[in-house]
Amino acid sequence: MSTLRTEEDVLDRIERARRRKPRVREERVTAAHGAGGKATQTLVDAVFVDAFRNALLEPLGDAADLVLGGTRLAMTTDSYVVSPLFFPGGNIGDLAVNGTVNDLAVAGATPAYLSCGFILEEGFPITDLRRIVTSMRECADAVGVTLVTGDTKVVGRGSGDGCYVNTTGIGLLPTDRALGIHTARPGDAVLVSGPVGDHGVTVMLARGELDIESDLVSDTAPLADLCARLLAVPGVRAMRDATRGGVATVLNEIARAAEVSVVVDEDAVPVRDEVRGACELLGIDPLYVACEGRFVAVVDGAYAEEALAALRGHPQGAQAAVIGKVGPDPAGTVLLNTAFGGTRIADLLVGDPLPRIC
Repeated sequence: MSTLRTEEDVLDRIERARRRKPRVREERVTAAHGAGGKATQTLVDAVFVDAFRNALLEPLGDAADLVLGGTRLAMTTDSYVVSPLFFPGGNIGDLAVNGTVNDLAVAGATPAYLSCGFILEEGFPITDLRRIVTSMRECADAVGVTLVTGDTKVVGRGSGDGCYVNTTGIGLLPTDRALGIHTARPGDAVLVSGPVGDHGVTVMLARGELDIESDLVSDTAPLADLCARLLAVPGVRAMRDATRGGVATVLNEIARAAEVSVVVDEDAVPVRDEVRGACELLGIDPLYVACEGRFVAVVDGAYAEEALAALRGHPQGAQAAVIGKVGPDPAGTVLLNTAFGGTRIADLLVGDPLPRIC
């Protein structure tokens, strides 16, 4: 009885904390504000949403849902500051195109157009810039999107980190498609499209600071085809790509937006041995490590097996898995059934445990 009371007290304290109006306590921006966890959400809610509040912004989806001249559009933007710029399996250029295309795809849109802004540091090698731009063009061609506008700025030596890239994407949304993490409901299944954490660990190892050798490569890839395959299955409620903050952050966003619980089986989450080993050495949970070619989906439980088969029928989804389910309570909470037989809360990241990886 005392144990039950303790659990209820903890959950009650968590819920009370979440109901408080977000407030940035720090006087200056810290690295944690860019990590995708609690500090990021507080900064976004307390500064940006508070300043720009409107009905199109407040859902904070991967892409805004717009209607222009009778046409329904999805629009998204993102900035890329990865270090190193070139890593096994990709570089900042294909990362930028794939990441923007994926934000549109998981919103249920067909990607169509991109803009691109470059911030270059004085002294950056033109040969490296050509490699990045070539990768971007190849990725855009592969998914049928066109880069239609852009901008270039150069900052003084030492004022940047070689090259930063911003991309904005526009896609077409079917008039009858209604996806959103707020639509998750008890009984739904939670799926992930493939092994998690590949990108984050690859980038960390590419820095050469850990003295670990591995053949692991980033999972950066466009997901439009895989998303379209899943959307052919009835009962798809939502999709979200698991970038900053990893799968655990997406699951928390689902639980809070829909006011449900998400219960995940740790053993069901696909993780490569190399990723698991590196995470154990670093004391990092793979569920919080960024992916750049994976998404989380919420599907009506009655269609879970059909959805899984659809994903596994595509090369990018060959290792897709059902990792958990949606429950009624405790609302707003992600529970992880661990490999040791216990259960723990998988909350949002606190602080900045990972170096810059996207």
